[in-house]
Amino acid sequence: MKISYNWLKQFIKTDWTSEQTSELLTDLGLEVEVVEKYQSIKGGLEGVVVGHVLTCEKHPDADRLKVTTVNIGLEAPVQIVCGAANVAAGQKVPVATIGTILYDKEGAEFTIKKGKIRGQESHGMICAEDELGLGTGHDGIMVLDENLVPGTPAAEVFKIANDEVFEIGLTPNRADAMSHFGTARDLRAGMLQRGVNVELITPSVSNFRVDMRTLKIDVNVEEPTLAPRYCGVTISGITVQESPAWLQDRLKAIGLTPKNNIVDVTNYVLHELGQPLHAFDAAKITGKIIVKTLPAGTKFVTLDDVERTLHAEDLMICDEKGPLCIAGVFGGKKSGVSDGTTSIFLESAYFDAVSVRKTAKRHQLNTDASFRFERGIDPTITEYALKRAALLIQEVAGGKVTSDVVEVYPKKVEDFSVLLNFSHVSKIIGQEIPKDTIKKILVSLDIKVNSVSDTGLGLTIPAYRVDVQREIDVIEEILRVYGYNNIEFSKKFNATVANSPRTEDYKVQNVIASQLNSQGFHEMMANSLTTAAYAKLSSVLKEEHNVTMLNPLSNDLATMRQSLLFSALEAISYNVNRKNSDLKLFEFGKSYHKYLNGYEEHKHLTLSISGNRNKESWTTPQKGTDFFLLKGYVRAVLNRLGIEKVSNAPVQSDVFSEGTSICYNNDTLVEMGVVKKSILKHFGIKQDVYYADFNWDLVLKIITGKIKYTEIPKYPEVRRDLALLIDKNTTYESIYNLAKQSEKTLLKDVNLFDVYEGNKLPEGKKSYALSFTIQDNTKTLTDAQIDKIMSKLQQTFETELGASLR
Repeated sequence: MKISYNWLKQFIKTDWTSEQTSELLTDLGLEVEVVEKYQSIKGGLEGVVVGHVLTCEKHPDADRLKVTTVNIGLEAPVQIVCGAANVAAGQKVPVATIGTILYDKEGAEFTIKKGKIRGQESHGMICAEDELGLGTGHDGIMVLDENLVPGTPAAEVFKIANDEVFEIGLTPNRADAMSHFGTARDLRAGMLQRGVNVELITPSVSNFRVDMRTLKIDVNVEEPTLAPRYCGVTISGITVQESPAWLQDRLKAIGLTPKNNIVDVTNYVLHELGQPLHAFDAAKITGKIIVKTLPAGTKFVTLDDVERTLHAEDLMICDEKGPLCIAGVFGGKKSGVSDGTTSIFLESAYFDAVSVRKTAKRHQLNTDASFRFERGIDPTITEYALKRAALLIQEVAGGKVTSDVVEVYPKKVEDFSVLLNFSHVSKIIGQEIPKDTIKKILVSLDIKVNSVSDTGLGLTIPAYRVDVQREIDVIEEILRVYGYNNIEFSKKFNATVANSPRTEDYKVQNVIASQLNSQGFHEMMANSLTTAAYAKLSSVLKEEHNVTMLNPLSNDLATMRQSLLFSALEAISYNVNRKNSDLKLFEFGKSYHKYLNGYEEHKHLTLSISGNRNKESWTTPQKGTDFFLLKGYVRAVLNRLGIEKVSNAPVQSDVFSEGTSICYNNDTLVEMGVVKKSILKHFGIKQDVYYADFNWDLVLKIITGKIKYTEIPKYPEVRRDLALLIDKNTTYESIYNLAKQSEKTLLKDVNLFDVYEGNKLPEGKKSYALSFTIQDNTKTLTDAQIDKIMSKLQQTFETELGASLR
């Protein structure tokens, strides 16, 4: 936001420098990012003076040049060679002296230097209009008033406007400061706190009056919730032309391009008071003004000559024939002010902020008006701003007010009530501020003190402060005006040590992240917003479960993700397309789901691997990643977390061409597998991708229980091996389960350490070599006890599995 200092001084009379003012504004929360100088003529005509042509003779060596002597206020006149046909002795002319910097039409600068033209010295340049930037004429030099004194700076003659402009980085909550008046209001509060007593001067509208009632246009507001207040008035007999210099300079200073006097006035009041206005050509309005919504699909051509398709929720300003303007956003081409306009209907309204924001986003329009309506303007100045604009239009365009002010304001926008507790102020700020100072600050911010007690204040917050509705907001207002720099702080350092369990989510994440980093993984963080189309890539994901944004930035960011897979594939695709195809990625993130009974979000850890296991090297042969490598990483994570009692089950998700699930007590803990080619094709990925998805909420639930431990046994364990000849269909799992059932007390572990299948074995047979670990925690086992257990195991295998010893 740009604020002109000269304009600001119309509201507050101050002799402060721009540096002092910018420092105070920044302290108040209106951060001044830069202060720029503005001049109505680039360069400010510095170095250009009034000259008196004493003599003018034909150049001896050039027919079209003349040699002049010019008095420019120095002790002796200077000689200047001039090519203008209209130069003559006795004239007062603008002279650019040696060293003066002028600018051409493209803005490129050039410096006036001493030189020789066809053998004659020239000590300056007698200038035309366009050479000084004062106009477009180049028929000859400018001839000035003969009463001017030679040597007078041209900046004084042409009244060059000089200004300083503050570039303020306005935060979105400060809608009240989006104007020169709003900034001045804040500045006054800050100056009063610093002991500088200043008055806030507001433009008077006491001269507003109805000249005649010959052009009344009625207003019908059909959507009062979207347009709580609407005012309008007609002005007839105007002349649309260029604005006067003072108005153009005001707008140019803050970066606006003047259009014509009517549009310029609406822009001027917008930036002066923060109230957007719109002027309609009254001759193009049929019947009355109707504020309503139109059916979806209605076509409307805006001022930028673009045909737009309206949404059913777009609030429109219409007449009895059709739409004229998108309310609070952009005007219509057919109803706008043109050079032939002689009467206007001037609109000043208060529109619903949410409605304007949605409409502006839908049509990708960002105007000065929508910028203010979206954040919330002051509903109390709607009529005042209208009268202010009407008086200015009469001043710069003539005309008469030809109707009463039409106002539709069925329900007044109420102020907010807040109770302020003095003890809360001290607690939040960290320092006790005198009660009288608090009241003084609040009054300077137009916050009304309704009641006073020993413990606090009863306050009424003006409706234009949409960001101050809670006690904490009021405390922030007190603090920023009092001054953050005025708050003392202790030299003593205080620290608090928080006791958090080892299974706190962030701690567990750090442990696993460190492990994965050491295994070559890189952590990624993807946006939780994605496209709704991804739900179609899997039958497990349902479009009706999508959590959609009410006001999305774009269609690609319109939905909260139901799965982290597609974010990972986007990252893989991005890397592969940039020749980085060997990838190991992991992400901690959430998925979001909408169900009939409400919304849910679930925490996940995902692993994604693709390409080769290691970087290309002459010492290591290249080997691609595969499912078993992924499974190893998954098992390593579970082992690090101490999760052991798990089982395998078929994978439920259809995003895998092959995969498996790891379950804990019948709950799915991890799903992993090879991502389907059809899904990879959607992302343009041609290499295999292996993906694992941890249910992190379940992981945290499992590891949150008390840690159990057992003492290291005092008595030795014994290992015995068996080589069993069994059927090919017999699994290690069945042998393990039988062994555990046969000897539940002393058998501690069963391990398969060799498998053999070959020609030397009978048809349909295979050989398993297994080790059995036996231990008694209370005593040392004898050979007789061990032999008895092994005989029992062997007999069980022979009976149940048809096994035999090799």
